[in-house]
Amino acid sequence: MATIPLDRRLIVALDVPDFDQAASLSGALGGTTRMFKVGSQLFTACGPLIVEHLKRAGLSVFLDLKYHDIPNTVAKAVAQAAALGADIINVHAMGGFSMMEAAADAAIGAAQQRGLPAPTLLAVTVLTSMDEATFRDALGTPGRTLAEQVLHLARLAKSAGMAGVVASPHEIALLRAELGPEFVILTPGIRPAGGDAGDQKRFLTPAQAVRLGADYLVVGRPITAATDPAAAAAAIKKEIADALR
Repeated sequence: MATIPLDRRLIVALDVPDFDQAASLSGALGGTTRMFKVGSQLFTACGPLIVEHLKRAGLSVFLDLKYHDIPNTVAKAVAQAAALGADIINVHAMGGFSMMEAAADAAIGAAQQRGLPAPTLLAVTVLTSMDEATFRDALGTPGRTLAEQVLHLARLAKSAGMAGVVASPHEIALLRAELGPEFVILTPGIRPAGGDAGDQKRFLTPAQAVRLGADYLVVGRPITAATDPAAAAAAIKKEIADALR
């Protein structure tokens, strides 16, 4: 697996509706984890300001906007994200080789222009809200299972210059075996033992995911909706640390 500091392996999803809630939550959790996900809801509400705030606080940002458009449009969007200082940026692998290649080139160029480290570019394979049945219904891909589709898209992403993928915990072992130890695997669909699954259909506990080879774990509601978010985050961080031993 890639060498990643423990305090950045756990990514807390700031799936909240406004800047103030995001700033308060990240401030409360910054002593436990240094990496936060900014997704469509929060970015639509307050735009680049939240990314800039997190970066000024010395935190790392996974900008989870899942870009999917023609190559030129995605390249320009990724360049802007890289210029903001986003540490991890994702695009949809279904956008194809040319789109991913353009995104990777744009990210490197924009970071170099600003004197910033190049962000980690990841490709989204199949959403963790899909199981085998919903995958077939939604995409209608004949003759290919969900796992086979994930592996196909991951191989395409690697060939296009992506650093890794966003994938369900249930594909971690397959991806690690097929694509090697340096290929980055970021895993949503993480629920602590005994936690509510919510809308995730393919999920594992933090320890299970780490032992299978996940690099980053995204956790939202089990932390953000907890009575004591800092304690919930600390417990998951400890579980990750124990699994890495």
